[in-house]
Amino acid sequence: MTDITVKPAPRQVVNFFSRRKHRDVLAVSPRTNIALNLLLAFFCILTLIPIYVIFISSITSEASLTANGYRLWPEEFSGLAYRFLFSQGSIVMTAYKNTIISTGLGTILSVIMVGLYAYPLSRDNFKFGSFFTFFAFFTMLFSGGLVSYYMVTRQILLLQNTIWALFLPSAFSPFWVIVMRTFYKANVPNEIIEAARMDGANEWRTYLQIVLPLSIPGLATVALFSAIGIWNNFFNCLLLVDDAQYYSLQFTIYTTLNNIRFLLENADKMQGLVNVSELPSQTFRMAMAVVTVGPIILAYPFFQRFFVKGLTIGAIKG
Repeated sequence: MTDITVKPAPRQVVNFFSRRKHRDVLAVSPRTNIALNLLLAFFCILTLIPIYVIFISSITSEASLTANGYRLWPEEFSGLAYRFLFSQGSIVMTAYKNTIISTGLGTILSVIMVGLYAYPLSRDNFKFGSFFTFFAFFTMLFSGGLVSYYMVTRQILLLQNTIWALFLPSAFSPFWVIVMRTFYKANVPNEIIEAARMDGANEWRTYLQIVLPLSIPGLATVALFSAIGIWNNFFNCLLLVDDAQYYSLQFTIYTTLNNIRFLLENADKMQGLVNVSELPSQTFRMAMAVVTVGPIILAYPFFQRFFVKGLTIGAIKG
């Protein structure tokens, strides 16, 4: 028999295959990375262009905007839309204050109620979890209707013509209860809670010191969407508020825009009473969009790092 000797592979070949074996499958080359960043920057610019056009249109004169249309730079600057928006005395500023207060209080109240309601539903040892989960889910499918909502809020809860009417009916969402229940199950292991109980922690201390720090991304997501919903809501003000001192910003601008539309439609009947030609219409709409959207855009960066993680609620369990 002849001995067959196997020659070892060259070191270059071994190093090549070892590099291929340990190479990160998600890694990209520097050129690809630059190309992807440029592509994302391009799409970001595309999303910012409409906001820029809205702002430029809001500081353009009404005549120039009507004659030349929307442009990237105004041919004639004018702050008439903003002066008209804030020329209602203290009404707009009062409405701004009411909206800020209602959004802040409503967001805090929503986070507290949703977080406390969803936490026991996520625990397997809570024997009434199925009932309260179905109770929350049932309200997502069926409601008592507008008439019962109106009667309960105005005649029983007595929320009419108060600052509470702007946010209290919208402070609780069964949808976010279901979402936070899933988040608790996916991100708060039972072993951590059992360890806290073995160390003598009660339910409140376990939730505040153990569960709450792990749930910040989910609660921040709830806070962001609750703030947006309460900030943009004007239906509660339309239904429950009759006194102008409790108007929200959205409802105030809505009524002002309707008044402008009424004056423009009846311009022939108001000769000499109102100078309809000086009333802003398109520019006022643009200024209204800037005033209402601005605070939300400025608040979003503070929630961004929690918001990205909160969007993956329940997607990965680890």
